[in-house]
Amino acid sequence: MKKAPNQFSKFTKKKSNAAIKEGFKAEKRKYKKEREEYFEKKKAEARKQAGTDTRGKMGGPAKTTAPAPVIQRKESTDSMPLNKYIAHSGVCGRREAADLIRTGVVKVNKETVTEPGHKVSSLDEVSVNGKKTFLAKNLVYILLNKPKDYITTTDDPQKRKTVLDLIQRATKERVYPVGRLDRNTSGVLLLTNDGELAQKLTHPSHQIKKVYAVTLNKPLDKKDFDQILKGVNLEDGPANVDVLAYADLKDKTQIGVEIHSGRNRIVRRIFESLGYDVKNLDRVIFAGLTKKNVERGKYRFLTEKEVRDLKHFGKGK
Repeated sequence: MKKAPNQFSKFTKKKSNAAIKEGFKAEKRKYKKEREEYFEKKKAEARKQAGTDTRGKMGGPAKTTAPAPVIQRKESTDSMPLNKYIAHSGVCGRREAADLIRTGVVKVNKETVTEPGHKVSSLDEVSVNGKKTFLAKNLVYILLNKPKDYITTTDDPQKRKTVLDLIQRATKERVYPVGRLDRNTSGVLLLTNDGELAQKLTHPSHQIKKVYAVTLNKPLDKKDFDQILKGVNLEDGPANVDVLAYADLKDKTQIGVEIHSGRNRIVRRIFESLGYDVKNLDRVIFAGLTKKNVERGKYRFLTEKEVRDLKHFGKGK
């Protein structure tokens, strides 16, 4: 006989949400326990099998051989072009480093490399002219008020005085000049072992401004003044200045020049092309740095703020 439907089933008491959740949790705990038991069983079987494998064929202990040592090559993430590595080692600037590499005096892991873009890291052994180089750990920034009769190079075969002679007690790090001032030019000179910053401050694309105080052998007349502002043609191409002014209207041999070009002896050659001799040339500003409160031949370290400003110094600033 067919069972009659329960007309009142819809009114029976249903489980609460809390009870339903508790049921789910109980099932989850049960599943977790079963899973742990399963893997423990597998591990026990694996240990038993390993113990069996160590016995010899006749039941004696099997001969065991020590596993071969795993030799891991330490990987490095500080890969960089060779000329950048040399610059960061404080040997010279990046462009000068590229020239050194091309001459064949640089070796990587005792093999000569002539490609500046060759990738190296701190794990490689790099030598320049037979001397090992190492990446600088401590970055140093020195502002020097350069006097005359000192050359801006790290080494001079003729044994002339270099700017490094003036800062030899300043640091044990290998620093080098950023850009050049010729032997008879004085004023602001930055020395550092920060190759990245040196590259930025010397690259033409950043248009780093320099200001010079010029003393001529005779007054600069109006015609030549206007010609310099228009631009003059030199043997290596046109030369332009950004700002030109008389420093003293009563003495027109005193001229102020603002320029961003980094070409060799550019200021002297501009005036010499028009028949003037430069008696004195002093760089008073370089990339926003001045020689204020730094006596001639003396130096000081840059402040943290000055370093930050230099790193953000660029075109149009």
